[in-house]
Amino acid sequence: MMNSHHQQELQQILHTMKQNHLQASPASAALRRDRLQRSVALLRDNHAAIRDAISADFGHRSGYQTMVADLATTITMLNDAAEQVEQWMQPEAVATPVAGMQAWIDPQPLGVIGIISPWNFPINLAFGPLAGVFAAGNTAMLKPSELTPKTSQLLAELVGRYFAASELTVVLGDAAVGQAFSALPFDHLIFTGSTTVGRHVMRAAAEHLVPVTLELGGKSPVVVDIDADPLQAAERTLTIKTFNAGQICIAPDYLMLPETHERAFADAAAAFVAQSFPTVQDNPDYTAIISDRHYQRLLHLLDDAREKGVQVISLAPRGEADFDAQMRKIAPHLVLGVTEEMAIMQEEIFDPLLPVKTYQQDLSEAIQYINAHPRPLAAYYFGNDPHRQQQMRQQTTSGALVINDVMTHASIDSLPFGGVGASGIGAYHGVHGFRRFSHAKPVVMQDEAGTTNLRLRAPYQDKAAAVAAFFHQ
Repeated sequence: MMNSHHQQELQQILHTMKQNHLQASPASAALRRDRLQRSVALLRDNHAAIRDAISADFGHRSGYQTMVADLATTITMLNDAAEQVEQWMQPEAVATPVAGMQAWIDPQPLGVIGIISPWNFPINLAFGPLAGVFAAGNTAMLKPSELTPKTSQLLAELVGRYFAASELTVVLGDAAVGQAFSALPFDHLIFTGSTTVGRHVMRAAAEHLVPVTLELGGKSPVVVDIDADPLQAAERTLTIKTFNAGQICIAPDYLMLPETHERAFADAAAAFVAQSFPTVQDNPDYTAIISDRHYQRLLHLLDDAREKGVQVISLAPRGEADFDAQMRKIAPHLVLGVTEEMAIMQEEIFDPLLPVKTYQQDLSEAIQYINAHPRPLAAYYFGNDPHRQQQMRQQTTSGALVINDVMTHASIDSLPFGGVGASGIGAYHGVHGFRRFSHAKPVVMQDEAGTTNLRLRAPYQDKAAAVAAFFHQ
């Protein structure tokens, strides 16, 4: 457990950062742009060291996956914010009830933002939020994951070189430190992680009425409709289910398809994986599971499903083991015939195991199943009929919906990224992040005559007739 000294130390860091924020003038567009550009420089200048640290933390993490999803995508987000921050900062004029009055909305920095980032994309989910945080004129404290200690330590060292402590501070430590961090009186707190931990974070933040953005997870479904191409659905679903070994909050968690499509889908999935990963265990393109605990948990999910009667199809290359405890690599698997009592259908999987459920031919059956469960962070639909696409859009609720692809929305910076219900609260990316981490402050300048104020001033007798007329219009 963290002792009181550590708690007091965190309190003091936050207090000092808040005082610095209040004493400084609101950050200019130039300063905000500079902070964003320094974030880009930190990632560009040190990309190789960051890539190697992440791979060491994972046991092995595909360098390509790190460069694309953790570094290049994040740099693009930061650059986009730097280019547009001055436009985003402009006051928004609004209509007023009388001609001489003026009213507008000032986007105002909130102050010091707390960021708790996870291990699966340790750069993207730390510096991605910073794009909106810095653009909005805030400063931040970052608590990276203890499951990627080399990456977190490197981040702490790099941030100390590129930023003053009053701008960005990294706090290292275990889950107890994270618990104390989430209880600090930030001006806003963003957490990315599991729904279970998200509940604890929100409960801790409530003590100080700290507003939260929670990017959680859940079981994101893929629905393959009767008119979909099983080959296309298999290729696009397995592309993401094998990316980062499925350790992604918006990875496909389970798939539903018509009974008539099951065999074609399974054959297409096997062919696709064989082409993409002719070997798994010694393949530098294939990422390991993050820890022994996570690895053992996944084997338990498979064992539990087998005991309850599923058909497991391993997509491991011929002659290779399905699992390797030393490498912590798990080959992709299809799990056919899953039912509700299986653990694999009760919790987020976060790995390359893909449960497959079948339905008859009526899309409403799949929609009813999705709606009977907590709302997912994303949903994916394969099918070409516009009316059935609309049915999926209108009758399901998820953080996002992607049609005929998987995970595409996360890299479109003009879209808000976030969950709904059990999959999260609030959204960011692009201008949506700027707005999320700003206070939309209404400002009113009364006209010289004080027109709207006069109707509230006694005596009221001479005004009563006008009010009565209003209700008889």
